[in-house]
Amino acid sequence: MRIGGLASGIDTETMIKDLMNAERIPLDKLHQDRTKLEWKRDAFRDVNKMLADFDQNLIFNMKLSNTFNTKIISSTQESAVRATGNAGANSGTYRINVTQLASSAINVGEGGIQFDADQTLKEAGITGPITFRTYGKDSSYGEADEDGRFYRNHEYEIRDGDKLSDVIKRINDDVDSPVRMTYDENSKKVILEATRTGQYNTKEDGKEIEFDSSEGSFFAQLGLMQDGEKGAQNAKFTYNGAYEVETQDNHYQLNGVTFQFLNKTDGEATLNVTNDIDHTVDKIKEFVEAYNEIVDKINESQREQVYRDFPPLTDEQKSDMTEREIELWEEKAKSGMLKGEAALSSGLTGMRSSWYSTVKNDGAFSSLIELGIETTADYMDGGKLVIKDEAKLRDALADDPDSVQKLFSNNVEGEGRGLINRLEDAVEGTISQINQRAGKATSVSLDGYALGKRMEDINSRIENFERRLEKVESRYWKQFSEMERAISMMNQQSDMLMSNFYPAQG
Repeated sequence: MRIGGLASGIDTETMIKDLMNAERIPLDKLHQDRTKLEWKRDAFRDVNKMLADFDQNLIFNMKLSNTFNTKIISSTQESAVRATGNAGANSGTYRINVTQLASSAINVGEGGIQFDADQTLKEAGITGPITFRTYGKDSSYGEADEDGRFYRNHEYEIRDGDKLSDVIKRINDDVDSPVRMTYDENSKKVILEATRTGQYNTKEDGKEIEFDSSEGSFFAQLGLMQDGEKGAQNAKFTYNGAYEVETQDNHYQLNGVTFQFLNKTDGEATLNVTNDIDHTVDKIKEFVEAYNEIVDKINESQREQVYRDFPPLTDEQKSDMTEREIELWEEKAKSGMLKGEAALSSGLTGMRSSWYSTVKNDGAFSSLIELGIETTADYMDGGKLVIKDEAKLRDALADDPDSVQKLFSNNVEGEGRGLINRLEDAVEGTISQINQRAGKATSVSLDGYALGKRMEDINSRIENFERRLEKVESRYWKQFSEMERAISMMNQQSDMLMSNFYPAQG
């Protein structure tokens, strides 16, 4: 704690504070320079985030087959048969006559369970284990028996304290078992059923869930008899009046079209498969809009006015201003932060040039103009895209969607590389340049990128300057203290002389 001016009456603290404010001017400038670098780094990273989102979402979508080959499928009997198509589905007309739906095996207990459901199974005299067998389509399901059927045995131990509900839960939770068990408390009956449709037991009159139902067995005490199973059957349909198909599921795939059976058809249902041109056009419009927004933002960053008379505010300056005044000041201080940055201007040029060169491939189209898409005529727009002739685009998608996809997303090197792939190369190149300039958002160390190294240098200079200021302030206090001591001594001498000249009156 320092107290000055006791001898001189001078406001020492204020004078030193004013002197130090003058000394701090270069330090304030260093802080402002660091703040500007931080603003520039953050502005670069905002651009990088925008480019990365564009790359990972819009550019990625434009490389998907579904963007160009999504199908619309209509059915004359929507309540009986519907369909979906993947990108490789062949367009055309399909006639489907469903004569039988696939259904699941089910076995309902007769007469209810023969013990109290609240008892433990061991109290009811049931010790286990509980076993049953199910069948599958091929060797991936399990072993083959003497009849060539692929089977899997399921076994569950009865533990101390297990009630019927515990065993039912264990069976239902078993992901390797295509079986579900239900207990109806009202009727006291147990329902045992397959969780899949179709017949997998190929033996004539074979059961889908085989178990021991002899007297005294676990299933017999549930009222379940082996012969009580019913319901398992395959779906049957005729394709285009000639090809008869039987399947264990209520769906079937042909030529990239998946048919979903909901009911038996009334004769033949006709399904028409066509390209969803509206979907593709909407995706292209969405892409163009997002691309133009990026071009606008990068162009705007290069055209912003630089206000050199508005440096970053110091903490002391902010203390004398309102929040609105600070906001307006910093708005101008940050303006033009990225102006003239080569990483952005060259990146924008690379993105723009992606659209101009032709794509040499075996498709029908080699340039955007052939699809009715061009860059705007106004050079001030920075090469934004415009769909000038939507009808031309729609015709191309209707006639040859595969060629449109090749023009956009042919993933090869050289002259045949698709326009979207070329744009992606330019965008990722720009992201890389910005990373070198401003680092990634996850960067912790300052020495990994150019702006960070400059900030690190400024931080070092700030530390050195602050140490120097501490010494300067100490020197000022020492000098003023010496002055106070000298004045104090002079006052004492003056008092002594005065007392000698004018001795005290007795």
